[in-house]
Amino acid sequence: MGQAFEIDGLQAAIYPSGDALGEAAARHVMEHLAAALHEQGAARVIFATGNSQLTFLRHLVAHKDALDWSRVTAFHLDEYLNLPQTHPASFRRYLRENLFNHLPFGAVHLLNGEAPDAQAECARYAALLDAAPVDLACVGIGENGHLAFNDPPADFDTPARVHVVALDEACRRQQVGEGHFPSFAMVPTHALSLSVPMILSVGHIVCIAPEARKAQAVYDTLAGPVTPDCPASMLRRHIDCHLFLDAESAALLPPVGAG
Repeated sequence: MGQAFEIDGLQAAIYPSGDALGEAAARHVMEHLAAALHEQGAARVIFATGNSQLTFLRHLVAHKDALDWSRVTAFHLDEYLNLPQTHPASFRRYLRENLFNHLPFGAVHLLNGEAPDAQAECARYAALLDAAPVDLACVGIGENGHLAFNDPPADFDTPARVHVVALDEACRRQQVGEGHFPSFAMVPTHALSLSVPMILSVGHIVCIAPEARKAQAVYDTLAGPVTPDCPASMLRRHIDCHLFLDAESAALLPPVGAG
């Protein structure tokens, strides 16, 4: 069990390592999905991508027999615009290789970043999301505080469920730093992303944010103001959000229990 604390109703816990964090987050997600399956007979969940999610996904796959995945429908948060799904940085490819090829989901709905009409693709995906309530969203926090691909200053009031967004310099440099692209110039400038209001409309949010490079963004999310300049800070306005940190990502926070 991690060191637990609460900020503005957001439930958070700090784990001693990234592996312990990933295992705890996977267990939490499976328990929540199991409850939804028991109560409703089906569940709908959104997944994030990125290096910070890999340990969590590995633990989820390791317990594939713990849940009837055939009754779970999966979505994802975002995808680069005009990037082939065969590209190593494609989020569709990432999720297939790390999750969807390993767990027998009943249905998987993928954002098509190669769609000839990006606005039509946003509308198509929004209709799929709105067809029934989404039970759970698994998200992360970007080095610049972004939520999905909603970079600062994020639009907290857009009526769009899915929209085309411009990626800022810090976000694009993070993609190079994580090894997804060989140079800054090769990182796409735009993406399709679920909006902040869409994410906040989900009944339960699990935010997974390990690693020292996320420490400043985690501090800004929890200790700073709720502001479009740190999109992830809006998680503090959600009624049921659980944040999973490790010792490195929580390094700038005051000691749990201080004050």
